[in-house]
Amino acid sequence: MFVRWADAPGTITGFYRLIISTAILTPLFIRQNLQLEKIQRNYLMFPILGGMFTAFDFSLWNTSVKYTSAANATLLGNTAPLWVALFAFFFFREKLLPKFWLGLFFALAGAALVMGSDFLTHPTLGYGDLMASAAAIFYASYQLTTQRGRIHIDPFRYSWLVCVSATVFIFVINILLGNPFTGYSAQTWLIFLATAIVSQTVGYLSITYALGYLPASIVAPTLVGQPILTTVLAIPLLGEVPALIQWIGGGIALAGIYIVHQSHKQKTEETPNA
Repeated sequence: MFVRWADAPGTITGFYRLIISTAILTPLFIRQNLQLEKIQRNYLMFPILGGMFTAFDFSLWNTSVKYTSAANATLLGNTAPLWVALFAFFFFREKLLPKFWLGLFFALAGAALVMGSDFLTHPTLGYGDLMASAAAIFYASYQLTTQRGRIHIDPFRYSWLVCVSATVFIFVINILLGNPFTGYSAQTWLIFLATAIVSQTVGYLSITYALGYLPASIVAPTLVGQPILTTVLAIPLLGEVPALIQWIGGGIALAGIYIVHQSHKQKTEETPNA
């Protein structure tokens, strides 16, 4: 919603989302730094990489919203669970039960139905679709990196370090693209502030916290709920009214998310240390 409302390039919206959130989280970072043990240098690679992945994710996804519907961009950006599951299974040898794959299938299939007929009606979908899909890979990379980084770093300091890293990377991206950093309307500046507070500070801090207690293979499918919520909010806020098939798809996606969580519960009961 915020990216569509902002009268600014997507990468600029991402930059101010990150730099404002960095400022908001700075007092928490200082407090945690005084109260907790110093972060070991070799663990800093996780938030630095997480920030790099976040910068590319925001740059691609925020721009894709300008070329396709909000529901489409959110859905394709949230195909990250598929990448997370594949990476976790093939590279990290994480045991995923058949129930998990069934739930993931329903979650993604339901989310696909949420798009309805948009593929047929949106003239510039191909370009936005490609960018949002690429963003999903970077989103998945952020979640997998954060899952490991949170083992060693608390959520507040980790989120702040990711914001700092991502701000630097996305600043360079904007410089290379030649985007202006000033000259925006008062409404756009308010949107920058809103997305920094709601989407970054509250949203990403919540994800970062969750990844300290749950594997990315569970957190990522849960986030498939985002396109459902986006589609619902798009009715009054963007005037994009979903069709019946989209409502059905939302129900299927929610059922898939439930099955994924049930698989994690079953896995935990079978292997208490999982």
